Amino acid sequence: MHPAARAPQKRAYRSSLCGDITSSTPENVAEPRSEIPQNGQAPNLRATLEAYFHREVQSLSDPKLEIIPLGGLGEFGMNILALRCGEDILVIDAGMMFPGAELLGVDIVVPDISYLIENRQRVRALLLTHGHEDHIGAAPFLLSQLDVPVYGTAFTLALAQRRLQEHDLPREPRLERVRARESIQIGCFSVEFIHVTHSIVDALALAITTPLGVVIHTGDFKIDPTPTDNELFDLHTLAEYGKRGVLLLLSDSTNAETPGFTPSERAVRGRLAEVFHRASQALVISCFSSSIHRIQQIVDLAEEYGRKIAIVGRSMTAAAEIAHGLGFLRLPDGMLVRAGELQQIPRSERTVLIAGSQGEPMSSLSRASVNQHKHVSIEAGDTVALSSRIIPGNEKGIFRMIDHLCRRGAEVVYSATSPGIHVSGHASQEELTLMLNLVRPRYFVPIHGEYRQLSRHAQLGEQFRQAGRHDTFVMESGEVLEIDARGARKIGRVPVGRVCIDSGSIDEVVQDVIIHDRRSLSEDGLVLTVIALNPRTGQLESQPEIVTRGFVTSEDGADIVARARQIVVQTLENSTDEEKTDYGVIKAKISADLKRFIRKETSRRPLILPVILEV
Repeated sequence: MHPAARAPQKRAYRSSLCGDITSSTPENVAEPRSEIPQNGQAPNLRATLEAYFHREVQSLSDPKLEIIPLGGLGEFGMNILALRCGEDILVIDAGMMFPGAELLGVDIVVPDISYLIENRQRVRALLLTHGHEDHIGAAPFLLSQLDVPVYGTAFTLALAQRRLQEHDLPREPRLERVRARESIQIGCFSVEFIHVTHSIVDALALAITTPLGVVIHTGDFKIDPTPTDNELFDLHTLAEYGKRGVLLLLSDSTNAETPGFTPSERAVRGRLAEVFHRASQALVISCFSSSIHRIQQIVDLAEEYGRKIAIVGRSMTAAAEIAHGLGFLRLPDGMLVRAGELQQIPRSERTVLIAGSQGEPMSSLSRASVNQHKHVSIEAGDTVALSSRIIPGNEKGIFRMIDHLCRRGAEVVYSATSPGIHVSGHASQEELTLMLNLVRPRYFVPIHGEYRQLSRHAQLGEQFRQAGRHDTFVMESGEVLEIDARGARKIGRVPVGRVCIDSGSIDEVVQDVIIHDRRSLSEDGLVLTVIALNPRTGQLESQPEIVTRGFVTSEDGADIVARARQIVVQTLENSTDEEKTDYGVIKAKISADLKRFIRKETSRRPLILPVILEV
């Protein structure tokens, strides 16, 4: 348990116990004066107190399980959760998220793991449920601080290893491959891995046996009755756990607002087949690079329609190579061509599987849309299909890319105009209800999603709570849920937050003050004041120079700049010789006076940087 959370309970316990002891006088203990019960025996108050004391002390030594989400609850991405039992901590997933528009110049965002670092001696392992970036993207940053083994399936670990190789870690990571239906012992935790269906291959749920009972962590999932690889969701194992009794269910909430069932991955094939049938020229298709099921269907259709296929883009190529090497992706002989060979193939026989479905500015598809890709050209009559959802926050980039494609005369097929071109990999309401019904947990915590989705998921389980089958806790990142023999309760918080990273390097952490400065520059501009001073006398050697960027135009701002120059001169004239020779003091005075003047005249707050030159 987090120390800050435990202290109040101890104080309350001592206070109530002392109150009970002092309320009974020695005379009452020695010579009880209570009424004689029907069995003719007087109650022994000392024995009662001793039994109460023993019971309370015993409760302190009973096993306790703590559920500590460090990210991913109340937000999209950065999925990471810690389970603590005694001196053992198990970490489930270590995900990243992409920055919003307000985080200027930031490449990725990872969770603050200071709680894990403070308890590094107790952290036993990292378990990865699947290979999406919001579950493995922060693994390099966690492993740079903690030396723990990493467990995952073959495809998940292969994607994680590619990510780890991009960073200079202080030690070689210990990657331990597991398979569905296998079990391992980690400290006081026994973990069984359960196969689930999702938009990525080799995904897992976790059944974690603790001294208090079984915890089911679903990972990301949907219940697909007809998966393209014929690997069915292992509902039987989950149902068996449900029969034996499950203490806690942690379940994916991403699609908790979506009614019904999520369509099977096979449902996409019909719409993709229509796209292939209608395409008379080159066909360019983009999807998430980790969607191996989708890539396999595209490859199968290209073979069926007699087309060659080229895989373009670093992430798409890497994922396809990994999947093919592990046997998850079948590529018919003679069908795959290099990107550089596309120009030798008739346009009517070309299929290009390309990265960049989210409109990333430097992605292969974005560059091709403005005719800046070395190998891929898009011309009038070509067809471009985006077989992916539009992730919230990426709308502008995606639609800007679609505009460029339309200007080139291409027919663009995407989810808004052709809903069947993509299906979700997350369970909708009926599947979430089925999961609750199968597992029948004593306690339920919705995970993975923004607060409205967690809340909606909790509402789905309301019918089971009313039947006395579970209590639900809607939590946010940083809150701590404690479970023991007496029940479950929220007991406090641990430090959480986000760490902003530039250029994907572990060492290039962007502090909040830097984000603030970047935001200030983008909104209010920059005022640079250059002052030439004599270092011995502190006298001004020439008129101050003032340079502005993103603040005022040269025409409109000439008067303001001239008056600002006079403010600087006045500040220097009103300063003592001692102040003028202390550059830290004089810079602060100039900055304060200019800030006051500019805010009064323009109602803006540019970043003011005084520079002093010694002459």
